[in-house]
Amino acid sequence: MRPTSSGAQQALELLAARLRHLRQEASLSGRDLARLTGWHASKVSRIEHARRRPAAADIRIWCRHCGAPEQANELVASLETIEGMFVEWRHMERNGLRQAQEAVLPLWKQTRQFRIYSSKLIPGPLQTGPYIAAGLTALMLRRNVPDDVTEAVQVRLDKQRVVQEGDHRFAVVLEESVLRAPIGGGEAMAAQLGHLLTASAMPSVSLGIIPPRGRPLPHVAHGVVLHVRRR
Repeated sequence: MRPTSSGAQQALELLAARLRHLRQEASLSGRDLARLTGWHASKVSRIEHARRRPAAADIRIWCRHCGAPEQANELVASLETIEGMFVEWRHMERNGLRQAQEAVLPLWKQTRQFRIYSSKLIPGPLQTGPYIAAGLTALMLRRNVPDDVTEAVQVRLDKQRVVQEGDHRFAVVLEESVLRAPIGGGEAMAAQLGHLLTASAMPSVSLGIIPPRGRPLPHVAHGVVLHVRRR
């Protein structure tokens, strides 16, 4: 099955979490590790928050200074898998965004339970057309790919039939800041919030909001989506 951009990012975040755990197990602060490796402290922070992909050499140095050199090969293998996922995703985007949206259709169809945490955006299954268009337009401009946003939006809207059809279930947890980000402008965001409120009343959808001072989870740079498939 083809990878998704969110799947690649989630894999990178899991690798980052494992590296952070190794540092903490070694009773080292981020500054301690930076001093031992000769790196700037910001490099350690960016790797741990999945804002920077480490090189294989970085992982080996990290493991050595954290007293876990035996874990380096496994973590480097994970990095190589992640890099392959990002390369394939970028390759799909060369012809625009529609193909990338279609690539996740098989996964959506096979998923019975969607468990989603997001710190940045309303999750795809619950987005409105204007919200999707604003996000994909920004992505198209940022990555300089062909403009097929209209077609890509329609593909994603068609995928959302899973919210109403069959026995799919959605457990969604959002940071409160997601509701305040004016994606697509005030009018589009107002419509999106109304749609989210309507969707949350459906039996198949459960929605939780984490207030700024009540967040029990460590910060995740992007989000997490767990797909529980049918047996």
